[in-house]
Amino acid sequence: MLRFLQRPLTRVDMPKEAGAAGVSSLSRREHSQQHVPQTFRVQLLKGVDLFEVTIEELQRCLTDRLFTSVEFVKFCLQRIHSINPYLEAIIETNPDAVNIAEGLDEERSQGKTRGILHGIPVLVKDNIATKDGMQTTAGSWALLGSTVPRDAHIVSLLRRAGAVILGHANMSEWSSVRSSIYSTGYSPRGGQVRNPYDLSSSPYGSSSGSAVAVSTNIVPLTFGTETDTSIIGPASINGVVGIKPTVGFTSRNGVIPISENMDTVGSFGRTVADAVHGLNAIIGIDERDHFTCSSFRQLEVDFSKCLTTKESLRGARFGLPNKRCWELVQEDRKAVASKVFEVIREAGGELLATDFPCAEERIPPDGSWDWAYGKPSESEFTVVKVDAYNGINAYLSELSDTCIKSVEDIVQYNENNSGTEGAYPGDHQAFPSGQDNLREICNSRGKRDETYLQALEYTQTKSRAEGIDAALRYTASDGQETQFDALLLCDRKGPGQQIAAQAGYPIISVPIGVDGAGFPFSLSIQHTAWKEDVLIKWASAIEDLVHGMYGWRPIPTYRNHMSKNIPIARKATG
Repeated sequence: MLRFLQRPLTRVDMPKEAGAAGVSSLSRREHSQQHVPQTFRVQLLKGVDLFEVTIEELQRCLTDRLFTSVEFVKFCLQRIHSINPYLEAIIETNPDAVNIAEGLDEERSQGKTRGILHGIPVLVKDNIATKDGMQTTAGSWALLGSTVPRDAHIVSLLRRAGAVILGHANMSEWSSVRSSIYSTGYSPRGGQVRNPYDLSSSPYGSSSGSAVAVSTNIVPLTFGTETDTSIIGPASINGVVGIKPTVGFTSRNGVIPISENMDTVGSFGRTVADAVHGLNAIIGIDERDHFTCSSFRQLEVDFSKCLTTKESLRGARFGLPNKRCWELVQEDRKAVASKVFEVIREAGGELLATDFPCAEERIPPDGSWDWAYGKPSESEFTVVKVDAYNGINAYLSELSDTCIKSVEDIVQYNENNSGTEGAYPGDHQAFPSGQDNLREICNSRGKRDETYLQALEYTQTKSRAEGIDAALRYTASDGQETQFDALLLCDRKGPGQQIAAQAGYPIISVPIGVDGAGFPFSLSIQHTAWKEDVLIKWASAIEDLVHGMYGWRPIPTYRNHMSKNIPIARKATG
């Protein structure tokens, strides 16, 4: 077992030895929770400290009979009851969760376990269908009461792996595709997801409920979806690890879609190892998602074998895309990143500047996120509009017990219920631009015309051959060309992540510190398609190094926890 997972966990945690930068002789619990309001502090379960507990540690507890899955599920449900009214990160809990845990406990008592997730409670984003006692609504009242035909493929895989689907995580309604300006993390059905570091601030990205639930020690593992930055953004600002895999790596069947060319399902954990355990459970071919059938590559079966430590950094060479990326990173974040880079160099790694050749064409001068950037034949949103129309209509066609069968029906529902759904500008504080994106999606009629095909080819070529693939190549002064082991970026929802989204390429986000305002931020580690094994290697090595510097990840502080303000509206991110 990797040493950064080797924490004594038999009853109350032992004090941590002094010596690591920024860490006192207090235990991890005492150091990180001493200034946290009592309501949010993680309690003991049968004398066992579950603050920042990892999945491997939980399995040891279950194996040693320190507590049962039923007891841990009830512990998590009680934590939801206590703190979710403040965070609004969970939209619904599973009424069958305790019964499912009882069955898994019985299997364990008979000597049978299904794997590392056996008896572990997890949450899935509310756009991931579960065929059970819960609703799947993408945060909208419009789908309340509808019946899904089956579990999403990744949910069926999680159940097979022994995970307990504890509930649905809240999200930006319709995965942020409904409005060009909106309050991120808000859904009419679930309310406003709040950032646990400052509850008056944005949680970023449509998968924010999934990220917040892990960050606040509600569950150890959650699942979200990303079209463009919706895993990496909330992972970064909520201080957790996010894995966004290559498009085609995980099935989207049973997931309310935005773009078949960009959508992917990924995992959130407090450590790289935890997120990897989640990824392991959901990868593979699904005949209902042709992208997995035509694109999937047989890689390392168990990605936990790719986990490593900082010693593996010796000889590693990382590229730092500068133009309209690192050159625009805030100075306070650069200062923290520089310290991490110093330690990478001390560990034997090398960091060199590189660039995305497409940077000036594809990234706005201020580095802002903009999926409508460029003329229609060059715009990501041209692709998204058409894909969303066809994909959402196909998903809705399989639902029963609902009259919502098309994007036009969604638009009409919102108009009929504008008080909660904000159909027009000014109707609802969370949706200043109304449902303008949904209207544009309707206007596209799902036509894969010449403009659509040009935009798809343009964005993929620029982001792949003239983007990440090119930046991964390093040419020395003598003309010798070598390949970087990975690219490192440092922006929460910035241009580097957007290029990866358009390419359909993987990213892993690893927390490295907090900025001047007290919010976490991360290094995002990138590579070309199907290089999840490589990214896991470097992400776990960098995590090990950072944990050696600071002791652990940045822990939520719950500032302004009595605030109920909706965050400032932002441009949409998928």
